[in-house]
Amino acid sequence: MRSKISVIGAGFVGSTLVQRLAERDYADVVMFDIIPNMPQGKALDILESGPVMGYDSQVTGTNEWADTADSEIVVVTSGIPRKPGMSRDDLIKTNQKIITQVTEQIVKYSPNSIIIMVTNPMDAMAQLTLHVSGFPRERVIGQGGVLDTSRFRTFIAQEVGASVRDVQAYVLGGHGDTMVPLSRMCTVAGIPISELIPQQRIEEIVQRARDGGAEIVKLLGTGSAYFAPSASVLQMIDSILLDKKMIMPCAVYLQGEYGIKNTFVGVPVQLGAKGLEKVIEIELTESERSQLQNSANAVQELVKVMGI
Repeated sequence: MRSKISVIGAGFVGSTLVQRLAERDYADVVMFDIIPNMPQGKALDILESGPVMGYDSQVTGTNEWADTADSEIVVVTSGIPRKPGMSRDDLIKTNQKIITQVTEQIVKYSPNSIIIMVTNPMDAMAQLTLHVSGFPRERVIGQGGVLDTSRFRTFIAQEVGASVRDVQAYVLGGHGDTMVPLSRMCTVAGIPISELIPQQRIEEIVQRARDGGAEIVKLLGTGSAYFAPSASVLQMIDSILLDKKMIMPCAVYLQGEYGIKNTFVGVPVQLGAKGLEKVIEIELTESERSQLQNSANAVQELVKVMGI
C-alpha cells in the first residue's frame, strides 16, 4: 500500500510541492484548499503529467477534509503570504486563526501524522500547532533552516565558482531576520570559506542569506518564494518517509537543548520515520549562542502575542 501525504494549501508553495512529490513516485498525494475547484484543477493537471514524466502517483484535489484522512505526513502551507514591506510578525494574527482551524482538522482526520509547518511566521506557527494538536514534539517540525541553508549555500557557491554540492553549511535560529548562519563551519569541498573568501565579503553573504526571502518578495512585487521552499520540504519528507536519518537544520521544540526551553528554534536535527529522532547539539561560540538565544527570544515574543 502506498504512503499518503496531504498538502494543506494549493497556492504556489503547496502546488509546487505536490508536483515534486508526485514526481518522487513514492506516495499518493492529496492537495486541500478551501477555494472551490482550484485544488481539483491543479491536481488533475499534475496527474495528467504522469504518463510523460513516468510516475504513477495518485494526485487528488479536494475541498473536503475527510479526503486527507490517515495521512502519514501533512504539510501546512495555508495562510496569507508575506507582502512587500510586511514583516513576518505582521502575519501572525491572521495566520494564527487559520492554523488553529487547520490543526484541529489534522488531529481529527490524521491523528497519527507528522506535521511539517511552512506557513509564516513559521517558528511561531509550529509552536501554535504543537499547542493545539497535543502531539509529541517529534511529530511537529518546522521548515525553515533547510531553506535558509540552501540560500546560504547558493550564495557561497556563486561566490567561489564551485558546485553547490561541494558547499556544506548550517543556518540556525528562527526563520527570519534573527537567523544565525554559522559561517565559521561553512566549507567548500572541506575547505573553510575563511580561506576562500575575505571576511567582509562573508559578512555580506551572511546578510544576504538573512534577507533571502525579502529579496525575492521585493523582486516579485506580489507573492513570495515557492520553488526553493517546496524543494526544502521535499528533502525533509524524503528523510522521514524513506527513513534516511538525514541531519538538517529544522525548527523543533527545544526542551533544554542549547540552553533553550519550550520554544521552536532551528537547530541541526536527525529526521527519520518517527519524525524528529535526535537533536544534534554542536559547540557554539559565545557570540553564536547569544545570537541563537536572541532568535529564540524573538519567537517567544510572537508566542506571547498569540497568547499560548
